[in-house]
Amino acid sequence: MQPLRGASSPCCSALVARVRARETQGVAAPRSDPSTAFRLLPSVDEALRDPGVVLCGARLPRELLASLVAQVIEKYRAEIKAGKLDAAALEQQLARGALAQAVEARILREDGAGLRRCVNATGVVLNTGLGRAPVHPEVAEAMAEAARSYCVLEVDRWTNERNQRDDRLAELCARLLGVESAIVVNNNAGAVLLLFQTFAGGKQAIVSRGELVEIGGSFRVPAVMERANAQLVEVGTTNRTRLSDYAGAIGPRTGLLVKVHTSNFRVEGFTEDVGAAELAALGRERGIPTAYDLGSGLVEGSHMQPLAELLGGEPLLRAAVASGVDVVTFSGDKLLGAPQSGLLVGARGPIEALRKNPIYRALRLDKVGIAGLEATLELVLDGRGDELPVRRMLRAGAAELKPRAEELARRLSGLTGLKAQVVAGESQPGSGSAPGVTLPTYCVRVTHARLSAGGLASALRAAPVPVFGRVHEGALLLDPRTLLPGDEEDLLAAFVPVAGTD
Repeated sequence: MQPLRGASSPCCSALVARVRARETQGVAAPRSDPSTAFRLLPSVDEALRDPGVVLCGARLPRELLASLVAQVIEKYRAEIKAGKLDAAALEQQLARGALAQAVEARILREDGAGLRRCVNATGVVLNTGLGRAPVHPEVAEAMAEAARSYCVLEVDRWTNERNQRDDRLAELCARLLGVESAIVVNNNAGAVLLLFQTFAGGKQAIVSRGELVEIGGSFRVPAVMERANAQLVEVGTTNRTRLSDYAGAIGPRTGLLVKVHTSNFRVEGFTEDVGAAELAALGRERGIPTAYDLGSGLVEGSHMQPLAELLGGEPLLRAAVASGVDVVTFSGDKLLGAPQSGLLVGARGPIEALRKNPIYRALRLDKVGIAGLEATLELVLDGRGDELPVRRMLRAGAAELKPRAEELARRLSGLTGLKAQVVAGESQPGSGSAPGVTLPTYCVRVTHARLSAGGLASALRAAPVPVFGRVHEGALLLDPRTLLPGDEEDLLAAFVPVAGTD
């Protein structure tokens, strides 16, 4: 779409002339009177006849164009009401075609709205705002194949009998983690909700006070328990909880003993907590189900370079399963590097109880997600886990990233009005994984001759393929750690229109 260049609009000029004619007839209110400005505003039908609006909205359905025009007029109305726009200023804006330009801007936002591919140059590997884990190309292809075709989902291809959609996932989890069974839902929040409702709905669940976490979006464990109709029983203190605290709180209405990994914060100093194995033993002794919400879920398979130490001792899934708790919950779209999902793995009996809960049907994963999760687990089991983008990004060392940053800085420096230099920096795992852990990196520090760092960042986000960096100390930082193959070209293309911009 060719942008409008600010030429005056005949329609709006006619509106201005109409108001002036009223003033010469002595019927106009004072120029400072808001009613004068309100009378300058065109109706939606009048604005739709404006040649500039007609030009920029030529390919839109009339109903959509009318809606966008109404939004622009309403914005003017709100500014007048708030005293931010008087008749004189509005008259000037209308005379230079500002109405059509505002409509064009809304059309551009409409064109760029919704979910679309972008370039993540923030250095935050699991960036929730940008979709968390990018999947392996083979995983993406498996998901696309499931989406565009019929697939064997809830039927056994050999017997033609009905089966469970996540039977294959259960087999793969058993091989990878040593569990007896598994089911999958749409995310780990759903997994936690299903867990509490199944075992503690109408009963009590005992949780350490120091593990009552809140994750993104104000998702709080106590609130989830309330929605699951489970009564929270807090034990211990913020920094110290003992096994005797759990044991002393058990009563006839206890339905579940829970350990929650504090994935997005850490308590240090004078601390004590209860290990998963201790909690599992207490549960077996008292005949009460036990669970461990692991959050991110770090998998270490064969032929995979370890990440646990790099991530500050992030707990391993295999260790959580080996502790003996009945159910372990974790996210598929964090450290596993799979599509969004929440997995519940563990002993066969408790997993079947979760499956029989009617809420499971409302939370279960769709065929596209299942296809991606199966493909991801198969890559790990085949010894190709380190090919997963998330693992590759997390393992990349600063020495490996520096040449990429230098090449990017060299190419950016060749654009008019830009200065780019390589600086040492820090990346983050993101999404509450490994709190407090940073990864050494090299970033490209970019400044623009006239645009502020915020203005430059805004312009890049408006590119056909949006680019996200981070603003720091008056400059835009671009971290190559989170660039996928081919992203550099899209990043450079986004800079071209703003190079030399006034």
